[in-house]
Amino acid sequence: MSVNALEVRSLTKVIGKKRIVDDVSFSVHKGEIFGLLGPNGAGKTTIIRMIVSLIKRTNGAVIVNGNNLDEQFKETMSEIGAIVENPEFYKYMSGYKNLKHYANMAIKEVSDERIKEVARLVKLEDAIHQKVKTYSLGMRQRLGVAQALLHNPSLLILDEPTNGLDPQGIREFRDYLHSLAREGISVLVSSHLLSEMQLMCDRFAIIEKGRLIHISSMKETMEEDQAAEVVFEVSDSKKAADVLKNQVAASKIKVISEEQFSVYVERTGISTINKLLISNDIDVYGISRVTATLEDRFLEITNKEAVREA
Repeated sequence: MSVNALEVRSLTKVIGKKRIVDDVSFSVHKGEIFGLLGPNGAGKTTIIRMIVSLIKRTNGAVIVNGNNLDEQFKETMSEIGAIVENPEFYKYMSGYKNLKHYANMAIKEVSDERIKEVARLVKLEDAIHQKVKTYSLGMRQRLGVAQALLHNPSLLILDEPTNGLDPQGIREFRDYLHSLAREGISVLVSSHLLSEMQLMCDRFAIIEKGRLIHISSMKETMEEDQAAEVVFEVSDSKKAADVLKNQVAASKIKVISEEQFSVYVERTGISTINKLLISNDIDVYGISRVTATLEDRFLEITNKEAVREA
């Protein structure tokens, strides 16, 4: 049985009488990108700060590659590379000199060859000797990842890493994280940008008001056999709608044009509707299921949670 790259057990943070983080537990598998989703103020950054020991935990344990952070602090922290909020560098120095500065402070010895290697990994080898003040925001973010990877950690933790990046920079950063995961590095990333996390993560957890309310794989979430809008292209949409009114609630049927209508139905009901239309001499030219986005699923999950609490 393989050991998880990260296990967070009953993580809790209480300040005064307020529970900022409430009994949160999850794990990150080796070589996967795991996302913490939630609105600003949900507790994502507090969770990350506790994992990397920037703030004290009220309760709970952090396990990295089977090692308890409280029992083997130096060894465990040496397995973690992190960017919490925006990476900061000396702008009057080159990217290389900044990395050299951080290398000198590392617990593990970092060779000049390793600095060159991480510069290549983040695709900064052509600009590594330029001053950081000449770097774009995306380049500074990649330099931050290089700094986090200097000591060759097995777990990379990133808090809102795409903040301020343009679409091209976000895509490049996402592709880079995927390449790291393919090399076996595990990534924990927090964000409130749901569309981006949908493309980036293997699994995710939703944090709301300091509590974990949902956890699943991205693939399972997006492929669930839940009811969805399905668009049919037919010879006569009005006739089709009349036929279906005896089988499907009228409120779930919407005529779009003379040859298109949509119906809100579960996946298993699509073939039944298709057979019904054909048996009533209605030609079916096309069927397309409107795929739900992560934003749709996020709102559905959080709305259910709100109803449960009411």
